[in-house]
Amino acid sequence: MLRELNKLWKDRTARTILLIALVLIANLILQEALVLILRTEYPLHTPISGSMEPTLQVGDLLIVQGGLNGNDIVASPKPVGDIIIFRKPGNPDDRPIVHRAIRKFQEGGEWYFITKGDANAFDDWEMWRWKIPESDVIGKVIFSVPMLGYVLRFLDETQIRLGVYTVTLRMVLIILLVAAFFILEYTSSSETVEEPHRIEETEAKENQRGTDH
Repeated sequence: MLRELNKLWKDRTARTILLIALVLIANLILQEALVLILRTEYPLHTPISGSMEPTLQVGDLLIVQGGLNGNDIVASPKPVGDIIIFRKPGNPDDRPIVHRAIRKFQEGGEWYFITKGDANAFDDWEMWRWKIPESDVIGKVIFSVPMLGYVLRFLDETQIRLGVYTVTLRMVLIILLVAAFFILEYTSSSETVEEPHRIEETEAKENQRGTDH
């Protein structure tokens, strides 16, 4: 078994295919690991509106911690209240909303939150229009990386159809990077093999000249 794997690994084509598969699997494992560690199906999120400016900018990459209940979330006006991500009221399948929790209260044993974007003005009616139940809270923002969300969104939302399959630009980029690595390795290996032959040819020519004299 080990001999067969060793022979397979020495084959450049097989090795390239194997490593591309390993990289893709590692990418999927990383995503699943984030879901498990952060306890939410949306461990990474990117704001698409300016409602949380200047605290969060459009295109920032947000790290989201899930698995929370009402007691885990601090509700208070800026800058104390937690920034939470929740399903849009009336349209839970739409893109989640990022707002700050400014108030919370209990009804029938369940926590509810009143939220507000840091950039949004509101009156009393607007503030109470949406009462977000804790069951709709996906998580709270624990860290943000400026502008990185633009890059990941572009890589993940740009899709290429290959027959019945759809791949993202991120997957294509990973494959290209791995392929480029092996092209460089192949070129380097070829040069390493050719170098001894050049030395042997040079020595042979010098010996021939010595014989002729």
